[in-house]
Amino acid sequence: MASDAPRQRLDPTPRLRQEGPTILIVDDEPVLRQLCARALEGFRILEAENGRMALDILAGETVDVVLSDIMMPEMTGLELLAHIRQSDPDQVVVMMTGYGERDVIIEALKLDADDFLTKPVNLLQLTTIVRRALEKKALREQLLQLKKLDRLKTEFLELVSHKLKTPVTVVSLFLQNLERDLEGTGLEVYRDSLPRVQGQLDYLTGLIEDLLFYSDRGLDPGALKTEAVDPVGLIRKISTELAPKAEAKGLAFALELQPADPPVLADRKRLRYCVSALIDNAVKFTPEGGRVEITGKTVQGRYALAVRDNGPGIPLDLHKKVFDKFFQVDPMRTGQVPGFGLGLFYVREFCRSMHVEVLLDSAEGMGTTITLLLPLAEQSG
Repeated sequence: MASDAPRQRLDPTPRLRQEGPTILIVDDEPVLRQLCARALEGFRILEAENGRMALDILAGETVDVVLSDIMMPEMTGLELLAHIRQSDPDQVVVMMTGYGERDVIIEALKLDADDFLTKPVNLLQLTTIVRRALEKKALREQLLQLKKLDRLKTEFLELVSHKLKTPVTVVSLFLQNLERDLEGTGLEVYRDSLPRVQGQLDYLTGLIEDLLFYSDRGLDPGALKTEAVDPVGLIRKISTELAPKAEAKGLAFALELQPADPPVLADRKRLRYCVSALIDNAVKFTPEGGRVEITGKTVQGRYALAVRDNGPGIPLDLHKKVFDKFFQVDPMRTGQVPGFGLGLFYVREFCRSMHVEVLLDSAEGMGTTITLLLPLAEQSG
């Protein structure tokens, strides 16, 4: 609130201790600034008598918390908050308000004020609120650091994947030419070994493709693009692509699909990944001569897409872990399970983003069934 006392322009140089987090107190009442500064002993204190002076200080100082009154001459606290949010959205700002200033508080919330302190100021409450604001700042900084590290990891995966893909492609082409050149040379013993080498190379190629997929920023949680998708057509296409892998193990590969009318509502790219990952897992863990079934039908207003196998199954105590990042079920306890352990993790995350329920039905020695319950497009409104 404004005061009739003569104003003296203050030097923003800290007036109390120099160590500790920096708090900028913005208020046109010198007495209130002094009281707040004393209550915050141990912090580095800067003072400003209005919003314009506060902006000047912020331009040249690193401030941990801004503590600002709302009603001030020249520039109000709300105007100051708006300027701060434009220049530094992560700056922590606590607003001091009077009782009953409901409209002002609502406006401050719209401008993303971090906290509020009611006037007349309770000095014990002031200390608590400032410490809470500092904790919030620390959490923001940790989050920003984690995002930066995640971005660097993604860029590294992308770089490594692209670097590996070229030599693997060259080696694969060389093997194909070598197999042709060895025909009729009497060196069939070497030629017969080439399919095993090619198989391992195909596995390595698959790992590289997975790395490229996991580093694809278009698949982050914010990139969801839902549309009406025909699940039967999508499942048939994916099954055709994966059928050779099943045939190589002598697996019976069965489809029992009822049309989805209306189609399902999903992100096509993510749904394709989920279906591919489930079928690929079923083929991977089903022993030679086993059976993989993919069924689809409308059940109680949702499309139930199930992938079933008669593999070794998943022990009940591992059901909560199979969707965790990097977790792999090793039924034979070989320590040689292929892949990264990210497939089911992304199935769960993508399904969550599309509001798709995932059901797991499995027991050791009884095979595994994973069902996706997809919303229908007509229910999107």
